[in-house]
Amino acid sequence: MLIKLIQKATTLFTISCILLLSACSDASIACQVNKGVVLQILGSGGPIADDGRASSAYLVWVNGKAKVMIDAGSGSILRFAESAAEFTDVDFVGLSHFHTDHSADFPALLKSASFAQSKRNLVVAGPVGSTIFPGLHAYLDSMLAKGRGAYGYLSGYLDGSGGLPKIRAIEVDAESPDAATVFTSSDKQIIVQAMHVPHGIVPALAFRVSVGDLSVVFASDQNGNDPRFTSFAKNADILVMHMPVPLGASGVARKLHATPDVIGQIAADSNAGTLVVSHFMARSLRAMDENLAAIRGRYNRDVVTANDLQCVSL
Repeated sequence: MLIKLIQKATTLFTISCILLLSACSDASIACQVNKGVVLQILGSGGPIADDGRASSAYLVWVNGKAKVMIDAGSGSILRFAESAAEFTDVDFVGLSHFHTDHSADFPALLKSASFAQSKRNLVVAGPVGSTIFPGLHAYLDSMLAKGRGAYGYLSGYLDGSGGLPKIRAIEVDAESPDAATVFTSSDKQIIVQAMHVPHGIVPALAFRVSVGDLSVVFASDQNGNDPRFTSFAKNADILVMHMPVPLGASGVARKLHATPDVIGQIAADSNAGTLVVSHFMARSLRAMDENLAAIRGRYNRDVVTANDLQCVSL
């Protein structure tokens, strides 16, 4: 009897393992459609490894190809692989700022892409620096410069040597009152604009990705105190806003991030078609119902709570 029970348990364990492996092998979630524009959330989490989410990262798919990537936070290289995207299709990468949960996996993605032997140059945009934080040029130099960069063996991305595509780096001026156009595709179908947004002492950018008449605006980390952003996000089909802090947050948290009621007001004032709230932390997830109620008290259109690898169609 005991032997039969052990045999039965062993069989069940084996079946469970097979099912688990099968599930893992089917984990790829692609937003590939032959026509149209789709937003994919690669990472919907924050900087703390406590919620099973990758950090901030997004793809914009156009006619079945991932053409634009915004942020490359911790864990995004795994989500990128799971999305079935090809880095050789990506024309533009926007790095909103240089906190690890927005940029840490960018060198890892470059290393992965080096195996694809792409010859197409890559446009990368980021903020100018401050006395505390680097700008895009300093960040790339610290990562990739030959002889002194942390990953200097990838220096070909800076000068085009070693068969690597050269990065065309664009720093966005913080003093400019207008949004800067940082990328236009060769067929002029895709246009990316950027503007600085208030994120405490951290230089940070928001991005607007326009594909024909459709647009996705990425608010990035910001406290919501600059009224110019409402104009920047005007009539966006999708507005992605970050909600790492709960209703009633104060102090440093409030200087860095918009609270849910502010998020709702910005979405309403900008007339966004759909609001996607993302970049969660445990403190905002714990009070999700209350936070969403605060958003819906100001904004009465579609609200999507982001999850890793989720696809949102325009």
